[in-house]
Amino acid sequence: MALDKPYRDIPGTTIFDADESRKGYWLNQFCMSLMKAGNRARFKAGERAYLDEWPITEAQKQAVLARDLNRCIALGGNIYFLAKIGATDGRSFQQMAGSMTGMTEDEYRKMMVGGGRPIEGNRYRHEWEKK
Repeated sequence: MALDKPYRDIPGTTIFDADESRKGYWLNQFCMSLMKAGNRARFKAGERAYLDEWPITEAQKQAVLARDLNRCIALGGNIYFLAKIGATDGRSFQQMAGSMTGMTEDEYRKMMVGGGRPIEGNRYRHEWEKK
C-alpha cells in the first residue's frame, strides 16, 4: 500500500523523499563522482562516454547533457548533488538556480534579496491537471 503523500501537491516544489532518492540514486552517485578532479576531467573530455559508465536512464543522461536541471530533479536528482555538474562547468549555484527559473544570475540574486519569488502563478498540481 502506497503512503499518503499530501506534500506531493505543494506548488512549485519537488520533495526529495525516499521514492525520489531511489529513482535518482545512480544519477546522484554520478554527480558525486564529479567531486574528484580526475572524474571531472574524464567527464569533460567525453560527457556521453562517462555517463554511459553509469547505470542511469537514457532520460537522465539526456537531461544531464542538456544541463536541464529541472528535468534532472523530475528524474530523481537532488539539487545538492546536481550542483556538482554546475561546479564542473564553472557555474555558481546562483547561475544554476537562475537558469532553472529562466532568469539571469543577477535577476535571480535581486529576486532573492528582494524577498523571493512572488506567489502569483504558483498552483497546486491538482489545479494544473484540471486545465
